[in-house]
Amino acid sequence: MTFPAQTSTGPESAIAGKAQKMRILVVDDEASILELLKTALNALGTYDVSIASSAEDALRLIDKTHPPFDSFLLDIQMPKMNGITLCREIRKVPEYTHTPIIMLTAMSDKKYVDDAFTAGATDYLTKPFDFLELRTRLGTARKLVQEHSLASDSIEVARKLKKELDTTLQFSIEDPIRIEGVERMLGYAQFENYVLQLSKGRRFTSYATAIKIAQAKQLHESMTSGDFRDLLHDAAFALSKLTRSSGNIMSYRGNGTFLCISDSKKNVPIPGMETQMNQMVATVLARRKITAEVRLLVGDSFPMRSLTKLGALYALNRAIENVELRDQDMEQVASISKRMLKSRALSTEEAHLERRSYEVILQQLLREDQSLRKI
Repeated sequence: MTFPAQTSTGPESAIAGKAQKMRILVVDDEASILELLKTALNALGTYDVSIASSAEDALRLIDKTHPPFDSFLLDIQMPKMNGITLCREIRKVPEYTHTPIIMLTAMSDKKYVDDAFTAGATDYLTKPFDFLELRTRLGTARKLVQEHSLASDSIEVARKLKKELDTTLQFSIEDPIRIEGVERMLGYAQFENYVLQLSKGRRFTSYATAIKIAQAKQLHESMTSGDFRDLLHDAAFALSKLTRSSGNIMSYRGNGTFLCISDSKKNVPIPGMETQMNQMVATVLARRKITAEVRLLVGDSFPMRSLTKLGALYALNRAIENVELRDQDMEQVASISKRMLKSRALSTEEAHLERRSYEVILQQLLREDQSLRKI
């Protein structure tokens, strides 16, 4: 059964409500959970809660609700259509491409966690949950809504200023920009929440591996913003395709670096995968008529044996540092090679000048010898 969202009576109060309250749709097939969440969240005074007892009811409510909801709380285990499928259906609606979706469920198996995040979930909270923690997660979701609203305004401005589009969309090499349309590629916040869920579930077998675009900073400086975005997308696509069978979860972290989480040592990306990835990227870039020389580096894998988010993030940082050191080593080798070639070129030029000098001196001596003979 679907209950309508609470609304204010006067137009002024309605406008104030929209400005102050976060509009949330809670979907669960247990009536007691729905009523508990609705009562608790409404009591906080900062949320306007609507509820639905099935995925089908939720989709009908989503279709007729305007303005759109600001966030969703979804249960996974529901009859007919489960919460993961519902999450995927919500993401198909243009207004909800980036709306925070929090899975609120008793399902803690890694398969459900992976499936939820790859379907588009923003966060994952297991029952029984703490209301203080839920409030914190919703507070983070509110910030995401606000940031996305600002970003949407910027994009709209960029669309109107077509001639300045590339300049408007420039970004720093450090920015962990979101890469759309690539399977199992999570945004920055989603990935952080995914790692947190793994640490809570004590997933001792998970491994972190970093994959980096060699000399990414130089490429970023030499390419247009649009071309570099295409490069990131192509690298993400190659990584996703080559890890499809293992189902690894990935994210772009900025500085040309991707992180990959594997559920076991046998599923980690291996250095031998570099050749395949680089071939795929080179082929796609050639089709885009991008002439930059690009190489992807696969770092060592590090176990995420930790019960805390901090410990898990330490493994991620070790993976990133490892691949960055490899990139630096390669850059130093390239620099030494350039210096050697330059030195060799200078030596060749010096030898040529020396030989030319001898030729001039010899010609002068011959002329003097001929002059002496005439005397």
